[in-house]
Amino acid sequence: MRFTIMGAGGVGGYYGARLAQAGEEVVFIARGDHLAAMQANGLTIHDRDGDFTISPVSATDDASSIGPVDAVLMCVKLYDTEKATRQIKPLLGPDSVIVTLQNGVEAPEIVSNVIGPGRTLGGATYISATIEAPGAIRRNNDLTRIEFGEPDGPASDRAKALSDCFKAAGLDASTVDDMAALLWSKFVLLAANSGMTALTRQSTGAIREDSVMREAYLAALREVIAVGRARGIALADDIEQNCINWLDTNAPIKASLLVDLERNRRLEVAWLSGAVHRFGEEYVVPTPTHTAIYAALRPFENG
Repeated sequence: MRFTIMGAGGVGGYYGARLAQAGEEVVFIARGDHLAAMQANGLTIHDRDGDFTISPVSATDDASSIGPVDAVLMCVKLYDTEKATRQIKPLLGPDSVIVTLQNGVEAPEIVSNVIGPGRTLGGATYISATIEAPGAIRRNNDLTRIEFGEPDGPASDRAKALSDCFKAAGLDASTVDDMAALLWSKFVLLAANSGMTALTRQSTGAIREDSVMREAYLAALREVIAVGRARGIALADDIEQNCINWLDTNAPIKASLLVDLERNRRLEVAWLSGAVHRFGEEYVVPTPTHTAIYAALRPFENG
């Protein structure tokens, strides 16, 4: 298959490199020093199972130069999603599909509003990967899991074909029959982790050990669960306990929202705690914790 990776950061760069290593045709859309390094020296992956380099690598900042592709992995920040989708419209043939691999739960809708319905798969990934230096990406955890599905029905043949490509590249891929439940199940933990680590400027390890911060964290989890269920999302009965187990058993992390805050970058908070706040207002569900997080971080939204 022919892939384009829109946003060759940690997640997009890693998955694109693994697909290219497996023999798929992959074109990366990147910019700045990262793009220049990829064009000059290829893309190096510092992987848990051994380092490798894709060289030469097909990388550009001009989406119009690529031509039609089978699939686009949308990996840009949420605030760039609408603009990025407009940029990649020339890549889309009649059977092309865009797979959103972003934070939050709104990316499939944002993309579909630009390109029309029926061309988007919603995806979730659990990998932790970062750009270590221009042209170099490091995977930080043991997960390569990626899941995706159709927005309005069971897993399709095209979703299964994409899953087969990822599996052939040695990745942990699968399809789901309920995309909304997939995205929201991840969003419950994501919104709590991102909001609370950014608000407190602390890792999840510090939050779980402090009784007051832990109480606020649990409140943040419950608010997202309540909003999701008010929207009719089929969240598992034990989702709160599963998130608590994650907090108590996993190595401490700083969510990407906190990393962006520390580095004076734009923030995705409007689509994280901000989205919980908006959905709470829409469905008349109280969200005091996420409303306070959103209010506290709004002054830093633009870096």
